[in-house]
Amino acid sequence: MRHLDIAEVAQHCGLPASTLRFYEDKGLIASSGRRGLRRLFDPGVLERLALIALGRAAGFSLDEIALMFTPEGQPHLDRKMLAAKAQELDRTIRRLSAMRDSLLHAAACPAPSHMECPTFRRILQAAASGAVGPRSKGAPQPRRARTV
Repeated sequence: MRHLDIAEVAQHCGLPASTLRFYEDKGLIASSGRRGLRRLFDPGVLERLALIALGRAAGFSLDEIALMFTPEGQPHLDRKMLAAKAQELDRTIRRLSAMRDSLLHAAACPAPSHMECPTFRRILQAAASGAVGPRSKGAPQPRRARTV
């Protein structure tokens, strides 16, 4: 079995070598030796890096991702943790959808001034109270603008 040096792994997965060294320091991947000054990796590291990339894309922290591997380095996905992350993503989607709808309402609002629009004023009140933003549980749903 041919081992890959760190430059080859970086090229295959699109990550800089510094990220690979960081992942190794965190225990997410392990080199199998060295060729001169270059770290060598088993080809299986590419699949492991793909799982790490998937976890990062889903919003898992590196510490959470580390829990998704056995001490031997085999994937071991906690289904409860995955379901909890999916629920968190659902909340984020709802919040972002409400924000998108608010922006679309503001863009299409027929009121002469946004400050005259009752829906826009409700959106402002929600923002002032903290109900709209990165940690909010939801934003007010704007009513569809009526066309005149």
